[in-house]
Amino acid sequence: MSDIRPYRVAVPESDVDDLRRRLRGTRWAPDPPGTGWSRGVPTAYLRGLAAYWADGYDWRRHEAELNAHPQFVTEIDGTAVHFLHVRSADPGAVPLVLLHGWPGSVADFRDLIGALRDAFHLVVPSLPGFGFSGPPPEPGWTDDRTAGALNELMRRLGYAEYGVHGGDVGAFVAPRMGRDAPHRVRGVHVNALVTVPGGEEDVEALDDADRKRFEAMRRWQDDEGAYLRVQGTSPQTLAHAHHDSPAGLLAWFAERYRDLTGTADLPDDALGRDTLLTDVSVYWFTGTAGSAAHSYYERFHGQAEPDDRSPVPTAVAVFPTDHAIRPFAERANTVVRWTEFDRGGHFPALEAPGPLAADLRTFFLDQIFERPR
Repeated sequence: MSDIRPYRVAVPESDVDDLRRRLRGTRWAPDPPGTGWSRGVPTAYLRGLAAYWADGYDWRRHEAELNAHPQFVTEIDGTAVHFLHVRSADPGAVPLVLLHGWPGSVADFRDLIGALRDAFHLVVPSLPGFGFSGPPPEPGWTDDRTAGALNELMRRLGYAEYGVHGGDVGAFVAPRMGRDAPHRVRGVHVNALVTVPGGEEDVEALDDADRKRFEAMRRWQDDEGAYLRVQGTSPQTLAHAHHDSPAGLLAWFAERYRDLTGTADLPDDALGRDTLLTDVSVYWFTGTAGSAAHSYYERFHGQAEPDDRSPVPTAVAVFPTDHAIRPFAERANTVVRWTEFDRGGHFPALEAPGPLAADLRTFFLDQIFERPR
């Protein structure tokens, strides 16, 4: 099936009422005295955020902001793929795919869309298994399968050549889109790229700056990376809690945002409460917290890592909380641009949309498509 159908976000009022009822009826866990954030999300903080979600946050306003952009859905490889398609007024604009990560959604790109739509035709998919694409009907949606589906989406939209940007999970998928269709994907731009050494000799060859970054990555894995193991090994166990308890889902997401944003003490200091709650609401209303977690299982099991270098020109944006290491990145990618930023964090489309937009313009307009500006 290749039909592309218009889509509009329209959460039933009964679902909004049910969310509020569940939040108001939460059974709160007691805190161990004096532990603060050292053992996870404190109850007092979570209660305040949940109370605002129930009685202050206006889902309908954010739903209307999503519906301000043209949205569509199509079936590819047996699953639904939802996407925004924001065409520039310039018919010669560069086609560009924007890929969100976890725990993000298409809502993360609202500022970036405004900053780029003059020069780019923007295609912003909900990754299969995430948000408005809904859960896939079967397991097996690896990054490679997702990459193939998104290249098929661009073919259906009539784009012969295009660029791809992705962060977090999107930084796994974007390079694989290039590998899947190197004759069509002209360039790949990523942030929050995960880079791994080929062996201990690669680590020993690092200079002092890269060695510090590698050690910081190891500390992050030890201190804050437990969620990767849980989602990569037992996603369905987690899914039961997240599908039933909005407070539990909120705690899981809030901790990730606190750990991965820049220097803010609280996640809503970096992003704002409404921004955080919009992403959590998307997962709650679409019932995709579980299927999104299953994507980590697919990444941990049976997905081979590339053993060659992708020929597609690649730009890597490194924000302060990222741990990308260039010598490792160059083993798998043809890196032609490497930019390090002094502000922002793991979610630059939300934290630093201006610098991210400028880097995307420079890479795709000046280096890849060589368009006059």
